[in-house]
Amino acid sequence: MKLILKETIDSLGVRGKIVNVKPGYARNFLIPTGLAVPATDVNIRQLENERHIIEVSLIRERDEAEGVARKIESMTSTIRAKAGEGDRLYGSVTNMDIAKDLLEQGIEIDRKKILLEEPIKSLGESKVAVKLHPDVVAQLTVNVVKE
Repeated sequence: MKLILKETIDSLGVRGKIVNVKPGYARNFLIPTGLAVPATDVNIRQLENERHIIEVSLIRERDEAEGVARKIESMTSTIRAKAGEGDRLYGSVTNMDIAKDLLEQGIEIDRKKILLEEPIKSLGESKVAVKLHPDVVAQLTVNVVKE
């Protein structure tokens, strides 16, 4: 089923793109939530009329994401955690903990955009990727210290 994306979806594409998805995904999720509309002749003509507006907004979003990425890359997130012998943490540092620390520093990031392959389970510095835009990924330094 062909759809026009109304919002950027990481797994499908950017806003304004025509994509082909399975009918169930379209009927049950994308269309009811307003993330996409069917690619009918009327909707395609409307998309062509709005193409310039969409391109300008995508460029603006990318520029904003690059600004936030520069800010994130210049900072260090310090997280205090309880640790036992051998500097092993009792728990682990997750993307939720990192998002909370960033919020305290004035940067609001959705925790789903913080890409941790697995939770951090030891003290020290780690590099964590933060996907701010489909084309912009920032590297955040996370320093886990003993509480």
